[in-house]
Amino acid sequence: MSIEETRFFREALLNWHKGHLRPLPWKGEQDPYRIWLSEIILQQTRVEQGQPYYERMVTAYPTVHHLAEAPLDDVLKHWEGLGYYSRARNLHTAARQIVSELGGTFPNTFEEIRALKGVGDYTAAAIASFAFNLPYAVLDSNVYRVLARFWGIETPINTAGAQKQFLRLAQQLLDPKQPGAYNQALMDFGARLCRPRQPLCEECPLATRCVAFQQNRIEELPRKKPLASRQERFFLYAVFLSGDAVWVQQRPNGDIWALLYEFALWETAALPEEPVSMATAVAARFLPTEFTPVLENIDGPYRQVLSHRVVHALFYVYVLGKEKQPPLQNARTAPDGRWVSLAEVEKKLPLPKIIAQFLKRNVLPCSKNNPC
Repeated sequence: MSIEETRFFREALLNWHKGHLRPLPWKGEQDPYRIWLSEIILQQTRVEQGQPYYERMVTAYPTVHHLAEAPLDDVLKHWEGLGYYSRARNLHTAARQIVSELGGTFPNTFEEIRALKGVGDYTAAAIASFAFNLPYAVLDSNVYRVLARFWGIETPINTAGAQKQFLRLAQQLLDPKQPGAYNQALMDFGARLCRPRQPLCEECPLATRCVAFQQNRIEELPRKKPLASRQERFFLYAVFLSGDAVWVQQRPNGDIWALLYEFALWETAALPEEPVSMATAVAARFLPTEFTPVLENIDGPYRQVLSHRVVHALFYVYVLGKEKQPPLQNARTAPDGRWVSLAEVEKKLPLPKIIAQFLKRNVLPCSKNNPC
């Protein structure tokens, strides 16, 4: 790669970016805390989806001290619906780390930023360059795509050696005088012009030297190694109602949706072909034998696609009576469950998306069988 090629690439990107600035709330932000929030939110999340969550988090937790002092359940509730909840848990842990170990001052070197819980090389480089103008190249999906197409790189971007290869190239191309502006230009260029599908090549200032464009290989690059198929999981949820209360439990650490709340769960090898045939067995799995609930409804199936799994769920809604709130049995499934009001479930407890969708579609508190 010649000096002239490097200069052409940098100048074309920066000149394009000057005329295509995006009015986003974190653009031009100098506060490293807010830059950190935005970068964590935008990991594996589209800008359009992430923006309202950024605004919500900044309003609720305007400083790192506010975030560190907040209960984890509150942070997870503000994150609800965004997915990849480990990001929120790591944010909370790192905020406490900054307050307790660094006196509330955000670290200002790449190594110290990288040491924060949940911060990888990309996020550390983004914060270092945007907040402190340090010369670290970012490497996200947009950057991979632009570099692979422009230079005609065949290496599948999801293989072990790809990160080193692409990061070395990205660092060589980085403008050391304005690394933050250059990084932002490159990412925005990939998101808006050099898109995964239907890129706007006719508007591209790099097209005259782009290998993929010149060789008509835009759709081929970047390459990806095929991934293993997603694991399928099948959940039967028992929604036990007693007046305006419902039984919930917190999911364990180390599994999907860690520390979020759900109803009593029976994980099975498949969903039943005739859901009503399982209604008695589902209730009996959790309730003491002296309780006979009324089956109010069976809802589903619901389906939620995660990065490496697909969750299928059925919801069995049972009514126990206003004064009947027994502790549920089967400690393997509900060791820390409890009865709470539906208002608390919907407004305060952080929930998996599939639970929130069920609650949105079903009005639970009161019915003929469940007078409140």
